[in-house]
Amino acid sequence: MRLAFLGTPEFAVVSLAAIVEAGFEVACVYSQPPAPRGRGKKLSPSPVQAFAEAHGLAVRTAASMRDPEEIAAFEALQLDSAIVVAFGQILPAAVLEAPRLGSFNLHGSLLPRWRGAAPIQRAIMAGDKLTGVGVMRLTEGLDEGPTLAVERLRIDALDTAGTLHDRMATAGAALLTRTLPRIADGTAVETQQPDEGVTYAKKIRPRETRIDFRKPAAEVDCRIRGLSPFPGAWFEATSERGPVRIKALLSRVEDGEGAPGEVLDDRLLIACGTGAVRLLAAQREGRGAQPAGEFVRGFRLEAVVA
Repeated sequence: MRLAFLGTPEFAVVSLAAIVEAGFEVACVYSQPPAPRGRGKKLSPSPVQAFAEAHGLAVRTAASMRDPEEIAAFEALQLDSAIVVAFGQILPAAVLEAPRLGSFNLHGSLLPRWRGAAPIQRAIMAGDKLTGVGVMRLTEGLDEGPTLAVERLRIDALDTAGTLHDRMATAGAALLTRTLPRIADGTAVETQQPDEGVTYAKKIRPRETRIDFRKPAAEVDCRIRGLSPFPGAWFEATSERGPVRIKALLSRVEDGEGAPGEVLDDRLLIACGTGAVRLLAAQREGRGAQPAGEFVRGFRLEAVVA
């Protein structure tokens, strides 16, 4: 089967690597154009572009797949199928329908729950206990196409968006390589998504990242883990060294009672509207992420600033 692969972040690299290793013919890899990255904000290729070039694959970095020249180039590839994994653009019908067998997407949720841009973060933030990855046929609607294969994954109490991302990337790559041969030989069964249970995973907005300790502990914990490691949930606090801004990177719910934001012990137990959360990893401004034991060494947190 002759494929095009469209993807951009590290999540997609895992799938592209599995497809290459499985021996599928990748006619071209599409990725978002180089963007400023790192502290120096130097223009750098996306992880998918870097992987593709390192493995001798043809690469195109289209600013817009709606450009008529890009559409013509895509059609000229004479593809059997296109595989999309976190590409970052909405594809027009002319692109979706160009491959002989159609275009397919690996999505990081149990559709129709969490259609859209941030399904991993939103699932944790909502307190979901179960998620998954699925292969679906791409249509013009946002993640509305029929599904061909699904694998479920449990969300554990200490999962963050980072740890869940890595497990989903691995599970999704394996699911893709199992499903592609069935697409090729016509044995894949497509199942329409139900109309009930549709939710949307909107992009994370900056105002969502500040922790409100007036909320119940379970909600605070889910927000911390759902936003970790990036962009990171944060709060302002006072310490013996003055005001400080802290990113909370890992937490768990524990028993505790006090005014919201009250620091209940010297090991980062913080009272919430009901219950308390214990920070297990955190980061001060200008420093790297630290486990709680290292974080409190020589540093005493006094109170959270409301």
